[in-house]
Amino acid sequence: MSPPDRKPSNRGAEAGMLLLTAMVVFAGAGFGLGALIGAPVALGVVGLFAGAVAGFFVVYARFKDL
Repeated sequence: MSPPDRKPSNRGAEAGMLLLTAMVVFAGAGFGLGALIGAPVALGVVGLFAGAVAGFFVVYARFKDL
């Protein structure tokens, strides 16, 4: 007899961390690129929003079976 397929109970935390990680990475990349051209805050904010969009796609791709 095989054990029943159970989904881990921490899927919400994992989804949140994926979203947060994408936002932080993109914001950091935007800030870094902005520092090179003289607009770190503006590109950091753009990177933050780009990270939110990318994070939603990553979370959807990872958890589309829910």
